[in-house]
Amino acid sequence: MARNKTIPDNQVLDTIFETVLETGPSNLTFARASKACGLSPATLVQRYGTRDALLLATLLRAWDRLDAETHAADQEEPSSPNGAIEILLRLMPPETADRDTTNGLLVLHEDIRNPQLRARGAAWGHRLAAILGRRLSKQPEEGKKLGWQMASIWQGAHIWWAFTREQPADQTIREMLEEWVARNI
Repeated sequence: MARNKTIPDNQVLDTIFETVLETGPSNLTFARASKACGLSPATLVQRYGTRDALLLATLLRAWDRLDAETHAADQEEPSSPNGAIEILLRLMPPETADRDTTNGLLVLHEDIRNPQLRARGAAWGHRLAAILGRRLSKQPEEGKKLGWQMASIWQGAHIWWAFTREQPADQTIREMLEEWVARNI
């Protein structure tokens, strides 16, 4: 007879994802995951099989969370260029800016290498570009193009902020996005 799970998978994976962000994906072990989530290494092996399967499940869960956060932001922010800026700032909050540009890039490396994760990233990118595009233009094709451009400016601004750190991350990124909107919309 199967035992009831004392800690649900989503809670386990969310906790392990925080560990992955702290240590990097290549440093994930069953021992480290066990320490983070409170389940024994044997229980984690029983649930996920291999370390690679555990990492994949963790990163797929992170994509699920990002999809949900993106959907919520789309529903809650105004349908305007400023609403597009607010969506992007919500998706990369300033309190996690440093972590997101350091170990977050290591996670991105895993997302690009794995075909299943890469497909999730591509699908999210298309949804994000459409969400932004609806706020930037009434014409779908123009909106799609502008949505991709804005998403690219957002990511680039975040990376360059990580190098320069002349202002708080949210201020730097907001200014770059506002300048881009002023020139293009």
